Amino acid sequence: MKSNDYDDIGICQIPEKFKYSEVSEHGRPHHEKFDDFYNKHPFMEISKRAKIFSPFDALRGFNEAVSAKEIQYQPKIILDESELDKLNRTLSVLHQLTQNSRIAKHNRIIISVTYFVPCTDINSESYGFRGKYVTLNGICMKVDGTVSKTITVDTSIIPIGDILKINSENEHLKLI
Repeated sequence: MKSNDYDDIGICQIPEKFKYSEVSEHGRPHHEKFDDFYNKHPFMEISKRAKIFSPFDALRGFNEAVSAKEIQYQPKIILDESELDKLNRTLSVLHQLTQNSRIAKHNRIIISVTYFVPCTDINSESYGFRGKYVTLNGICMKVDGTVSKTITVDTSIIPIGDILKINSENEHLKLI
């Protein structure tokens, strides 16, 4: 095989009314060393050229999808009667200590709530029937056991039915 066997590869006829025919006729630009272009755009070593393409993500979202599969989901724990009774007493005391926002801010009841968060990944086999338990620490601002059946910790609103346990160092809640 001769070296000039591939000389014509990639060469095609330019249409008559091609907009950039003059530019095409000039061919690839050649720059002399230390001319203006060379000074503004110095030669980059081949080993460093890969950094140009590093922000390119051909499989956008792939890493997130793989990491989502690594999350270990578990079924929701159903509380027995004694645990449910203790949780209801704790919620009742918290409701009394946080009747309105002024009282809640004055009492500053710091609690730790462990609650169930269902799986929201529709591509996961756990979607709809499994989830994970999350613990949130903060000031209990409101307990609504009748209308919305939620508890507000700082700015987070948690459904009471998803709560596993509530812990606090407050003397009113230690007695329960």
